[in-house]
Amino acid sequence: MKELAGRLTALDPDAGAAVRVIAYFDRLAESRAGVEALVRGAAVLAGVPARLVDADRRVRVRVEPDGTRRDTDLPPDPHWPSAALTPDGAPALWLERAGATPSVVDAVILERAAGAARVVLDRTRGRAPLDDPALVETLLDATAAEPARLHAARRLGLGPAPARALATPGGRPRVLPADAADAVPAGRVGIGPAVPVPDLPGSWAAARTALRFTSDGTAQDPGPRVVYADELGGIALLADLVVPGAEPPADVHAVEAAAADAPWLLTTLHAVAATASLRAAAAEANVHHSTLQDRLVHAEHLLGWPVRTPQGRLRLHLALTMRRLARP
Repeated sequence: MKELAGRLTALDPDAGAAVRVIAYFDRLAESRAGVEALVRGAAVLAGVPARLVDADRRVRVRVEPDGTRRDTDLPPDPHWPSAALTPDGAPALWLERAGATPSVVDAVILERAAGAARVVLDRTRGRAPLDDPALVETLLDATAAEPARLHAARRLGLGPAPARALATPGGRPRVLPADAADAVPAGRVGIGPAVPVPDLPGSWAAARTALRFTSDGTAQDPGPRVVYADELGGIALLADLVVPGAEPPADVHAVEAAAADAPWLLTTLHAVAATASLRAAAAEANVHHSTLQDRLVHAEHLLGWPVRTPQGRLRLHLALTMRRLARP
């Protein structure tokens, strides 16, 4: 390989350098080098800092061209030369070279380093959760044999630690380690309880129930975007009583009719139901306390029941909750 690189260099310096890069990463792969060594090799060969970020597996490595590791939380520049760890995947390995068209050598460095890093990560940290929808489906299927579900968990990179199932509207199911709170997707999410891997089908069922209690967090659908099933307690029983798409209870009709009369009503009622006092509700709704009182007088007239008494606030909370549960 050295002789070939030398001959190619005489004809085409870039081709010779590319062959040396290939040989370099082949040697690292043969020696079973780790991710940091691979990123260091990319930085040293390119003469600029290199970084690898695999968010799903929580791997973040950045190395200076002198070989010093110096990680950062700053996002990479989208204009830097980059490579994905998987075909059609998002960029995960960058060379921090700005203001120039990537060279042939940079492209070879990225390709070889990313390919070697993928092999190392798959071997040492398993495949990232959600990497294979079919495996996730098997893992969450209560009718699947337990050995098949355990095999799916291993293939997905889940260890013996507890995990949670996540449900999103119209999205495919997800499974995350119980301590991976920062990996919860944006938008409405129902999160099942943290359980051992064999019990994940139950967590998935609870996650789907929790999803029904979520809201968009908008003026027309105020409320929590993320709901944990194990925080619902006895209120989860409402999910069995209110059928999605069926005729909603009378109090839900009252809320809908009142909301049509006053565009501020839903956010105001949510603030009252979700806070400990009317002053806290005024702060939540971003209005003066006296303005809140005036709004509640009007709201009580529209609803037909008081919302400033303990019993009335409970009725209001149930009505708003049933409104979410009644969605098709």
